[in-house]
Amino acid sequence: MGTVVDDAAAAEFHAFFERHYAELSRLARLLTGEPDAADDLAADALLALWHRWDRVRAADHPVAYARGVVANLARTRVRTAVRERRRIALFWSQREEKTENPDVAGVVDVQEALRRLPFRKRACVVLRHAFDLSEKDTALALGVSVGTVKSQTSKGMAELQRLLGTQTAVRQVHAAVARSGEAAGRNR
Repeated sequence: MGTVVDDAAAAEFHAFFERHYAELSRLARLLTGEPDAADDLAADALLALWHRWDRVRAADHPVAYARGVVANLARTRVRTAVRERRRIALFWSQREEKTENPDVAGVVDVQEALRRLPFRKRACVVLRHAFDLSEKDTALALGVSVGTVKSQTSKGMAELQRLLGTQTAVRQVHAAVARSGEAAGRNR
């Protein structure tokens, strides 16, 4: 059971949330250009505000503080997306430059299927199969647990198989990613 101060703070925060959530979500949408991520960013910002609510409500302009939190979260999200796109572009450009006599149609199909995977699944599949890293090394590279690498690799390969069709899809993936891995190995 909360104290009077806790209940008052909770009621005050709830009123703040109701008044400003839609505005903060619109701000996040405009800053990131991602309508689907806007609600998540606004919710994350409000959660951060709740954890510091005593400091926020004592501020001269709590809404400005909230907008700053949204802007910082949006900046982080945009920077992360840019880094991810650069890593992917670098990987594919190096792979395409170094691959000799690839099965172009098969490689294009696999590339397209890989692009459709969420980043973590794609990263696990590529690091495990193209770069032939162990589960432990993949986990260290991605900053996740070995169990996460195992499940994401398995799920990623299953999704690739679904996207590419038949059981031969698994062989296509292994062959296409192995070719890119060989090309990466020649770059060292």
